[in-house]
Amino acid sequence: MIRVLYVTSEVFPLIKTGGLADVSASLPEALCRLEYDVQILLPGYPDALKAARKTGSSQRVSFQVGQYTVSLWQTRLPGTAVTLWLVDCPPLFDRPGNPYKNEEGKDWWDNAHRFDLFGQVGAMIAMGEAGLDWKPDLVHCNDWQTGLIPVFLETYQDRPGTVFTIHNLAYQGLFPHDTFHALKLPDSLWRLEQLEFFDQLSFIKGGLVFSDRITTVSPGYAREIQTPEFGHGLDGLLRHRQQALTGILNGIDTRVWNPEQDPALAFHYGQDHLKNKAHCQASLQLELGLELKGGPVLGFIGRLVEQKGVDWLIAAMPELLEQGCQFVILGSGEACYEEPLKELARQWPGKMSLTLGYNEALAHRLTAGCDLFLMPSRFEPCGLNQMYSLRYGTVPVVHRVGGLADTVQDPQDVGIDKANGFSFTGASAESLLDASKRALQLFQNTKHWRQLQKNGMAIDYSWKQRARTYASLYQRILKERDQPQLD
Repeated sequence: MIRVLYVTSEVFPLIKTGGLADVSASLPEALCRLEYDVQILLPGYPDALKAARKTGSSQRVSFQVGQYTVSLWQTRLPGTAVTLWLVDCPPLFDRPGNPYKNEEGKDWWDNAHRFDLFGQVGAMIAMGEAGLDWKPDLVHCNDWQTGLIPVFLETYQDRPGTVFTIHNLAYQGLFPHDTFHALKLPDSLWRLEQLEFFDQLSFIKGGLVFSDRITTVSPGYAREIQTPEFGHGLDGLLRHRQQALTGILNGIDTRVWNPEQDPALAFHYGQDHLKNKAHCQASLQLELGLELKGGPVLGFIGRLVEQKGVDWLIAAMPELLEQGCQFVILGSGEACYEEPLKELARQWPGKMSLTLGYNEALAHRLTAGCDLFLMPSRFEPCGLNQMYSLRYGTVPVVHRVGGLADTVQDPQDVGIDKANGFSFTGASAESLLDASKRALQLFQNTKHWRQLQKNGMAIDYSWKQRARTYASLYQRILKERDQPQLD
C-alpha cells in the first residue's frame, strides 16, 4: 500500500478560507477508497485541536524544533476514516479566526516563521524523524504554505517522492530578504533559479523548483500559468518545468453537494424531478426578505476581491435589477466592494440580498434557490462553485478562464444539446452583462432551459476519476525515483 503524507494549511470542516479546504478534505478520502494510505498534516489551529480533544485524541509525540516545542496530535478528519495529524505549536498557531490574517485583515507578521516550522515538521515526518511509526512513500504539498518541504527534503538521497499542487499562483508566500536570513536558510538557495524572486524570498518557488512533479487544479489553468498574463512572474519557470506540470481538474464531494439529500435544503430534487427547485427558490426568498416571484434569481458566492471580478458584477447589477432580476450575494472581502454592494442592497429592498461573511448552509440554499450563478473571475484556477451550481441545476455564467472554461459549455459553441451554461471572453462588465442577457433570454424558453439544467446535472463531478489520475501520477513518480540515476 502506497503511503502519502498530504500537507495542507486548511481542510474542511476544521478551517476554510477557500477551495483548498474542500479539496484537502475530499481528495485524501477518495484516495483512501482506492486503498492508498493517505494521512493529512495540518497546523494545530484552535478549532482543529478543540475538535481533536472532543474525540478523545491525545498527543502522540513531542519534540523541539529550534526554539519551539512542538506536539503532534493524531485524530481523524471529521466524518471520515482519514488520519489527521495536527502540528500543535501554540506560539505560532493558537490564534483565532483566519489562518493567515489578523482581525484587521493584515497578514500575520510571522507567517514566514509559522509555515517554515510547519514545513520542517512535514519534512521530519517524511524522513521518519518525528518519532512516529509511519513513514510516507510520497509527500503531496499544497500551495505556498508547504513550499519549503521539497527544499528541506532535497538534501536526502532516500527522500520520498514529492508533488506540489498550485491552487492559486497569485498567492506566493513572498517575504523580505531579511526573513530569508532569519529563517537560517542556506545562502546557496538565494539564487534566481531557487528561492529568490525579485530580491524577495518566495516560498512557492520551493515547491515549483524542487518537487518531482507539479500539478494544478485544471488543464486550462496549467496552460494559462505558463503565460505572462497569468503567470505572476513565474511563467518562465513553469515553462522550464512544463514536462513536470500537469493540470488535473478538481472534483467535488457529491455526498455533501447533492440536491436529492442535502440537509441544508427544505426541499429536495434531482435531474429527473426538478419541480422542488422552485420551492427551494421560494424558501430562499422568504429567508432573505426578497419578493416572492418566480425568478430570475441570480447568485454569487465568493471573496469580494478583484480576482473574482466583483467590480464587473457591481457595474452590471443595476441594469439587471431594473430588468426585474433579483440578486443573492454571499461573501466578504475588501471594503471597496462591500460598500457599493451595501448601497445597492439599500437601493433595491426586496430585490437584492447581501450577506457579508460566510455561511456554509446558506451557500447550499443559495446554490439550490437561484436560477443563475455568476462567476466573472478575472482568473480562476479551477473553481468549485460553478460545479456545485451545475450539480444543483443552477446555470452558471462565467468568464472563460482556467477551470471555468474547462467545465462550462456555452450554447453558442456546442449547441443547446450539449451546453450547460454561458461564458464570456472579454474582461469587462459589458461582457458579463451581455452573457447574462443571453442567459436571461434563454430562461424564457422553458424547454431549452430544462435541457441546460439536465445537461449540467448529468455530469460526474465526483473525485472518483480525479483520484485515479492522482494515483497514477504518484505511481509514476515512485517508479521514476526507483530507477537508477545516471551521472
